[in-house]
Amino acid sequence: MLSLDTTAGDASLVRPQLPGHGRIPSRAGSSGLWPDFLAGQLDKPVRVLLVDDDPHMRRVIATELMADPRTLLMAQAASVREGRKAIHQHEFDVMLVDLHLGDGQGFALIDCMKSVRPSAEAVVVSVMECDDQVLRAFELGATGYLVKNSWFGNYPQAVLQVANGGASITPNLARRLLQRLGHGTAPAPAGSAARSGEAAVECLSQREREVLRMVAAGYTSAEVGAQLSISSLTVNTHIKNIYRKLQVRTRAQAVRFASLRGLF
Repeated sequence: MLSLDTTAGDASLVRPQLPGHGRIPSRAGSSGLWPDFLAGQLDKPVRVLLVDDDPHMRRVIATELMADPRTLLMAQAASVREGRKAIHQHEFDVMLVDLHLGDGQGFALIDCMKSVRPSAEAVVVSVMECDDQVLRAFELGATGYLVKNSWFGNYPQAVLQVANGGASITPNLARRLLQRLGHGTAPAPAGSAARSGEAAVECLSQREREVLRMVAAGYTSAEVGAQLSISSLTVNTHIKNIYRKLQVRTRAQAVRFASLRGLF
């Protein structure tokens, strides 16, 4: 059932339904383009929390999410305060969050979400492509970054990508971040910290290294499993072990950690 924060001003938005049927049939599912092993099925859509202080933008994003039967908008919020409340009150899989809110920054909500609902994913929705902001958001646990009104801004697709173990980022921004990593602009740890990092990488098994390389290449858990002939559950177990050994909390942090140490 769609639950919206009425203080956000969009409580009138509801998902259209067909008489006699719970949900509209999935366009992707009917053409065989959305396999049943991926998150976002008719009987279990990906649940979304939307946080943005712009009523018009919130309405645009909400409309797109409700038009796709694979995603379900659970709640909306228009501020950091409302966002914190929604994080605690609502079960959700993905949070779409603006960084610049009236009473603070969305970074605080990403951090809050990772503490309260560690299995949920965060996708930043911003008017700017600021590399430093992107890196900070990823370090806090975000797995996507979309620019508002971009040709590449497909909100349901971004939600589905991160819900299935992938990442969502515009091509231009991805290229710039790769160039920064390639030129070594991110500082590498020194002294004992560097030795500790090298030891952590050495603790990874061969299979964990394979999984990490494929995650870094953009493969979802399901795709990694198919390539390695293992289940998605096993892949996720490997990923959790990687997090523990590298002492990180997100895929982005694990990939960055291993990249800086020449693992791939």
